[in-house]
Amino acid sequence: MIKKIVILAGLAIYSLGAGAPPASLVNTAKVIKGVVNPLEEFIGTLNFSKTSALASQTSGSVVKVNFESGDRLRKGEVLLEVDSKVLDAQIASLKANVSISKLNLENATKDYNRYKELIEKKSISQKVYDDSFFKYSSAKQELNMAKAKLNELLVNKEKKSIKAPYDAVVIEKNIEVSEWASAGKTVATIVSTDAVDMMFNLPTSYIYKLDKNDSYEINLKGQKISSKLYASIAKGDKRTRTFPVKFKAKVNSEFLYEGMEVKINLPRAKKQDALMVPRDAVIKRFGQNVIFLNIDGIATMLPVQILGYTKENVAVSAAGLKEGASVVVKGNERIFPKQAIKSLN
Repeated sequence: MIKKIVILAGLAIYSLGAGAPPASLVNTAKVIKGVVNPLEEFIGTLNFSKTSALASQTSGSVVKVNFESGDRLRKGEVLLEVDSKVLDAQIASLKANVSISKLNLENATKDYNRYKELIEKKSISQKVYDDSFFKYSSAKQELNMAKAKLNELLVNKEKKSIKAPYDAVVIEKNIEVSEWASAGKTVATIVSTDAVDMMFNLPTSYIYKLDKNDSYEINLKGQKISSKLYASIAKGDKRTRTFPVKFKAKVNSEFLYEGMEVKINLPRAKKQDALMVPRDAVIKRFGQNVIFLNIDGIATMLPVQILGYTKENVAVSAAGLKEGASVVVKGNERIFPKQAIKSLN
């Protein structure tokens, strides 16, 4: 707001001729006539591409909840923990069994290796050797079984907590501390705000001209995002004769909401005559599209409406704009209305 006031104050000074800067050097071009497909604006709706209902994999009393609706989550972050006291005790017991089994295997291995040398020297009987081999094999098997059981319990322990599967935002919370979490019960709904779908209802005359290989600019919160056509759905509204069309885009914003308004401008099928200026001639000033005309060495700012685009030019409409007028194409970003300018060409 302060920046805008300063700019407006500067414009007032220039208009009074007090402290006006010297003539600014610019490049200009002529306004020409051309033919363009006028753009028509369509309004659509934003949806999140990835939505997940997170459910508990095990049953138990909830002892900790680390999230609220609206929270931003990072992948791997723990959202919820279910009571695991009994399981923790079993895990501790099995860890002790694994330690004992390791010691038994170490001792059995030492005996087996010693008896193996002795049997080769025929210093012991075959039965003594066979007994040592059986003890060694049994100890090895017991250790493997203890480890497998421990791993099973550790997996079950992992299921006692629910983690964010990807970076996301919580849009719904369905659980509280001390509540009973049943296996399969949804505890939260999350969405990824990195990828979005944008749905528009379009007449078939516009759908036929869309191409999945092209990129399309869609207006989201006043910003242009590049998107790709994903699909056109062959079931429409019989009353309006329009059909749903889905665009997909990657975005980088934490402040998106399901159902937000999005806009797209698509060219009509019928061409029309229009006044054309180079693309660089149109800039943003005070939230609107404008061009600067060079009228007798003075910069005149003119708000314009964009009708469409060609490869190098943009078709515009503005009150008082005529063919042959001199429009600033370079240097326009640094000049002000009623400022003296000098064309280099």
